[in-house]
Amino acid sequence: MTYIGAHMSSAGGFYKMARKAAAIGANTCQFFCRNPRGSRAKALDPEDLDQCRAFLAENAFGVVVGHAPYIMNPCARDEGIRALAAEMMAGDLALMEHLPGNCYVFHPGSHVGQGVETGCRLIADMLNAVLRPEQQTTVLLETMVGKGSEIGGRFEELRMILEQVKVPERMGVCMDTCHMSDAGYDIVHDLDGVLAEFDRIVGLDWVKAVHINDSLHPTGAKKDRHARIGEGTLGSGTILRVLTHPRLRHLPFLLETPNDDAGHGQEIAMLRVQLETERKENQNKGWEETI
Repeated sequence: MTYIGAHMSSAGGFYKMARKAAAIGANTCQFFCRNPRGSRAKALDPEDLDQCRAFLAENAFGVVVGHAPYIMNPCARDEGIRALAAEMMAGDLALMEHLPGNCYVFHPGSHVGQGVETGCRLIADMLNAVLRPEQQTTVLLETMVGKGSEIGGRFEELRMILEQVKVPERMGVCMDTCHMSDAGYDIVHDLDGVLAEFDRIVGLDWVKAVHINDSLHPTGAKKDRHARIGEGTLGSGTILRVLTHPRLRHLPFLLETPNDDAGHGQEIAMLRVQLETERKENQNKGWEETI
C-alpha cells in the first residue's frame, strides 16, 4: 500500500483533521503541533485525541507527522531563542506521545553566521536535552534548500547532527523533493544517483517520511518555492518515481503544495491513478513487483 496524504489543519481538533484527511482520499497526514509562526500551543482534549487514534487505526492510516513551528531555531546565536526552541519541541513531543508511533519533523534552523559546525552542534545539543529513550515519537530532520545560513541543505550537515545525537534510535530524516532539488540535488535526471549519495553519506534507513512537492525553480536555485504536482520543474513523472522507488515506497508521502484540501484531494487522486496505471503496465510486462 502507498501512503499518500497532505498537510492538514488541526484547528477543529485532531479527530476532525483525520476525518477530513480520509475524505480527500488520504491515508496519512501532517499537521502543525502549534501556531506555525508563533510559539502558542492550544490545550489538549483527551477525548478528541482518543477519537483521532481510533479513527486512524480503523481506517488503516500509515504513520502521521507532526510539524514544528517555522520560528523554531535551535542553532540561533541568541541563547533565549535556543531555549524557546527546546521548550517548544519538548511541548510538541509531549503532544505527539498521545499519538504514539508517529513522527515529528522540524527545520534544523539557521546558524546566523556562527558556522555550519557550530550550528550542527547546537542542534544536537537541543536534541540531546529533549529526546528521551522511552519516547514513542521519532524526530525527523528535514532536508532544506540551504539558502543563507540555513542548515540541512547538504546531506553532510544532516550526518553531522545525527552523529552527535545520544538517542539516535529516536531520530530520522524527512526528505523534501522541492528542497532537495532547490539545494542542487538533481532528482529529475538522477534520482537513483541522489539516493545513492544520501545512502553513502547518511544512510537511507534514516529516512522515515517524504514531502512530495513540485518546485517553481530549477535545480540549485535555493529558493524554496513549492508548486502543485505537475506544475513545476520536477513534474509528476519525478514525483511518481519517488513514490515507486524501492527504497522509499513504504514511507508516508505528504503533500505541502499550495492547495486547499480539495486541491490536495485532486492531487492524491491523480497520483493514485498514475500508480495504478504503472502497476498495470508492469503486470503487462510480466513484472510481479507490486506498487
